[in-house]
Amino acid sequence: MASSSFSSGPGATIIWFRQDLRLQDNPALAAALKNGGAVLPVYILDPASETDWPAGGASRWWLHHSLASLDATLRERGSRLLLAQGESGAVLRALLTQTGATAVYWNRRYEPASIAGDKALKADLTSAGIDAKSFNASLLFEPHTVQNKSGGPFQVFTPFWRHCLALPVDTPVKLPAGDFTALTKWPASFELADLKLLPTIKWDTGLAAAWVPGEAAALKRLKQFTAGAMADYAEQRNRPDTAGTSALSPYLHFGEIGPRQIWAAVRALSKDSGVFPANRGGQVFLSEVGWREFAYHLLFHFPQTPGEPLRKEFAAFPWRKDARQLLAWQKGRTGYPIVDAGLRQLWATGWMHNRVRMIVASFLVKHLRISWQEGAAWFWDTLVDADLASNTLGWQWTAGCGADAAPYFRIFNPFLQGAKFDPEGNYVRRWVPELARMPAEFIHLPWEAPMDVLAAAGVTLGRDYPHPLVDHGEARVAALAALESIRRSRP
Repeated sequence: MASSSFSSGPGATIIWFRQDLRLQDNPALAAALKNGGAVLPVYILDPASETDWPAGGASRWWLHHSLASLDATLRERGSRLLLAQGESGAVLRALLTQTGATAVYWNRRYEPASIAGDKALKADLTSAGIDAKSFNASLLFEPHTVQNKSGGPFQVFTPFWRHCLALPVDTPVKLPAGDFTALTKWPASFELADLKLLPTIKWDTGLAAAWVPGEAAALKRLKQFTAGAMADYAEQRNRPDTAGTSALSPYLHFGEIGPRQIWAAVRALSKDSGVFPANRGGQVFLSEVGWREFAYHLLFHFPQTPGEPLRKEFAAFPWRKDARQLLAWQKGRTGYPIVDAGLRQLWATGWMHNRVRMIVASFLVKHLRISWQEGAAWFWDTLVDADLASNTLGWQWTAGCGADAAPYFRIFNPFLQGAKFDPEGNYVRRWVPELARMPAEFIHLPWEAPMDVLAAAGVTLGRDYPHPLVDHGEARVAALAALESIRRSRP
């Protein structure tokens, strides 16, 4: 950053971008523009704010391309994105001094560390005479505004979402037309490459083939989904062999689109019917948005849960440590095709179908009895939509140790899950190509295929594809015994 001070004129506002990398429905940006002065858009890469959960490799890849997209969009409006690196408060104070800006606006984040940091920063800036304001851009309903009848947090999704559906949802904030008022002189900015977000070893070709980060791509995906697959979403969302989901999760995480925009898009399809949502697909789709809301509700009220089970008895669960089996799971070499397909899809594209996420997570915590924290850490590093709230909810739900969790004794059978949700084996064939020639009858349990079937498919178990890492029946018995051990240990 340049050390010399200069003035940009009265009333300049710094708009501090974080996980709201869009122009539309961005209340902090809209408020900054409404002030009428110059606007300085800034993004700060602040490693200190991510001490416990530094962004994983896939998330950093997405962030790089999302920042490039945001800068391009800002340039279309006569502005640009200033990039900085360092402790956020120090960077903002330096920019205030350099530019003479009188206000800093941002949109809120809801991770525990962010809440504490924002509160301290706002108090510090306000005491210095700076107009410091924060807004909600990432949730339909802020966690502190939703309470059960006892005045406390919800811990079961159905009553939580029923309560939310009775609340008003704000209309997306419209961006004023025209160019932004820019600074007459810009502070020095890092180049995007200086942030070193991209991998040094080029493992990211699959991500680039699968995704186009940015606000424009998010809006395009939403439009395509609501005009097409959403009608059959209730029936198709559990099928990984079809394009039946919205795949909006990474765009939501990085704030390239907001939930209010999704809500409004679904509502627009309901005008003629008078029913909201207009069809079952829309209802189920919005309930999935509701699960994201629920995840943030839980993280806000139970900030310890990214590392600790909400149900405290699970702190005594006898998890196993097995580096060899954990690595086999991570690399998609468990011998269970639907599990391996999901983990290979994750490694290649930074994303995994939600039904398959449940299957692979269940396999780790129940078949291998390796802790959910290990699984959460792997997902955190490899998912482009790695989100602290949703990741925590998903893994604690599967492990049976969180709010509204699946009971631990519910143990998915990988073969039955594969046969039900990938009946022709097309998903497995795509991601486990060594099994591509296996007939559908045996593709989810190749260890039971006759030798002539395996030979015709060109598969030798143990050479081309591994034997199952564990026996399903034996693993189930061991998992239930482990559950019983913590039940007996309760006071």
